[in-house]
Amino acid sequence: MDTMGRHVIAELWHCNTDKLNDISLIEQIFVNAALKAGAEVREVAFHKFAPHGVSGVVIISESHLTIHSFPEHSYASIDVYTCGERIDPNIAAEFIADALEAKNIEKVEIPRGKGHIRI
Repeated sequence: MDTMGRHVIAELWHCNTDKLNDISLIEQIFVNAALKAGAEVREVAFHKFAPHGVSGVVIISESHLTIHSFPEHSYASIDVYTCGERIDPNIAAEFIADALEAKNIEKVEIPRGKGHIRI
């Protein structure tokens, strides 16, 4: 492996606004996304803002998945970072985008820890 991990950053536009404001549903989607990608879930923490919006993180053995939702803009920003070669962060990111019914997705994958890897 020539990197420590892979980090997918995604902008999800024109999502289902009701889903973006439902903390229980978002938590379920993120846990399921991690499991679908083959990750091992360690901890889950989500917060509902007033009057709207949800932020949260699913800590996985392989790193993390995060979200910040903006229902008033039908938008969510998500990060899926996985270490090692076994887990593909794109699987989780695509699962989340589909579950939130995103109509437009802007996604970039960044290799992490590329360079000075000690053996």
